[in-house]
Amino acid sequence: MRWRPSGSIQVEDRRGAGGGGGLGGLGTGGLGSGGIPIPVGGGIGGIVLLIIIVVVLNLFGGGGGASGGLTGAPGGAIASLDPKDNEGQFVNAVTVDVQTFWGEEFSAAGKSYPQTVTVLFTDQTQSGCGTASSATGPFYCPVDQKVYLDTAFFDELSARFGAPGDFAQAYVIAHEFGHHVQDALGTMDQVASEQQSNPGSANELSIRLELQADCYAGVWAHSVWTSPDQANVESITDQDVKDAINAAEAVGDDRIQEQATGTIDKESWTHGSADQRAKWFNSGFKGGTTDSCDTFTPATP
Repeated sequence: MRWRPSGSIQVEDRRGAGGGGGLGGLGTGGLGSGGIPIPVGGGIGGIVLLIIIVVVLNLFGGGGGASGGLTGAPGGAIASLDPKDNEGQFVNAVTVDVQTFWGEEFSAAGKSYPQTVTVLFTDQTQSGCGTASSATGPFYCPVDQKVYLDTAFFDELSARFGAPGDFAQAYVIAHEFGHHVQDALGTMDQVASEQQSNPGSANELSIRLELQADCYAGVWAHSVWTSPDQANVESITDQDVKDAINAAEAVGDDRIQEQATGTIDKESWTHGSADQRAKWFNSGFKGGTTDSCDTFTPATP
């Protein structure tokens, strides 16, 4: 993966700032919508979107639409990054590249993309969805429309999940911004309404939402693959694509459950299996458009 520091800053750097108090965490593996789950306390992590998004809808009037939410310069972005801060520069470059892509896609469809930021933190910080901690895993919060990431997760992704590589990390970021796209398009509101009407389908709908975010990450990867340039994420290789697929498989519910408990309980899944996550990333990567990402129509996604 070839990348270079971006001239635009779209990260909010809270590393080393700490944080506490506030609302407290909601769930155990993702406070907001679509956190990448990690094994915590013998469990599987993850969330049921019904709990989170219905709270958001009731208290804040929805997660935003394509023409609403944040506009202009992303709120909370810092003025500059230390040129020697490779970690921060990398996350920022990926964030800028992903958002540039989606901005162009929205514009082509006659819509306005609500630009936001990736919040970098260590240990713990506050989000609009509650207290984020290092045990949370990366997640998107629809209340403040920000992506939250403790970059220590990348070490976890490599050492514990066996998914190393820069583009494996880029996949994680792109997945979370896939949820921001869903929020902007109103998909999250639709799913929340369906979950509220039919609680028995909450987990299945959550899985379909997660798999669509994986597919959206694949669509972005396709754009990098087919149109290399000299800005931000410049180009990727076959190995990079394999690294992303490996990461998608590594955070499948079945893989995480088996690692954490030694057993697999399909009824409790909220994110999809390793095979499903790889399948839908591949669908987006090979198709190259959001038309390849309808995870809600198939009888089995």
